[in-house]
Amino acid sequence: MTNLPLRALALLLLPLLCAPAIAHDKVLDQVRRLGTIRLGFYDNAQPFSARRGDGAPEGYSVDLCARIAEGLGRQLGKPLKVEWKLLTLANRFKALAKGQVDMECGTTTWTLGRQAQVDFSLMTFVDGGSILVNNETDLFGLADFSGKRIAVAKGTTTEQALVEALKVRGLLVDVTPVATADEGMALLASGAAQGFASDRIKLLGLALNAPRGGLYRIVDEDFSMEPYALALRPGDPAFRLAVNRELAALYRSGRILDMYDRWLGPLGKPGVLLSALYFLQRIPE
Repeated sequence: MTNLPLRALALLLLPLLCAPAIAHDKVLDQVRRLGTIRLGFYDNAQPFSARRGDGAPEGYSVDLCARIAEGLGRQLGKPLKVEWKLLTLANRFKALAKGQVDMECGTTTWTLGRQAQVDFSLMTFVDGGSILVNNETDLFGLADFSGKRIAVAKGTTTEQALVEALKVRGLLVDVTPVATADEGMALLASGAAQGFASDRIKLLGLALNAPRGGLYRIVDEDFSMEPYALALRPGDPAFRLAVNRELAALYRSGRILDMYDRWLGPLGKPGVLLSALYFLQRIPE
């Protein structure tokens, strides 16, 4: 476990690698011409990206994107209108690659494989994959799930990491892919699955918002590390630089902690890895 901070430091440097070589109209030129930036969000990724009762987006990642949009307006010398578009896990990268949205504001884990499809900003959060269970069960780690079923969102890095972790440990577990967190929670609530796997911070949000308080808990073991970043339209280093300039300014000013407190404060103070992420990405102008 002592090498986790070093891994985190290495991950912080990775966004400086080249963006995928996919040709598009320059994003900043288009945004300046139209006076509009198109941002993607989700309706069920609390507390990062969700939809309020009136349909408006909200959350930690949503606030980050809104602040970046304000800063891009200052860089371009004109205020920008924000056009929010609802995305799904299945269509998020396609929407970016096709230019339907300029930036995705959710809980996407940055990986080298995904960087072949889209671009990424500086990291915005770091989390780990874990499993939510009924509080009355005796499930506390991966080994306890042998012969049982775990639901997990289909096509996510969490699914890949869970399958690999079970394989390494030689555990026979029924991993059931689901389309949404709501579907996974329904399987868990009904007993059809004994666990629902996702990023730890998302599981905390689901547990806190469950109809019955104290019904769920998270197992003691994490099986992956998930570095979040904002996914961007590919092939435009000038746009990536403009976005990173705003993020770095947020980290340098310390205002990122206000945003953390607003959305994640009830879950506790930033941990060592997240505090290091905020500090090390105070990139000077």
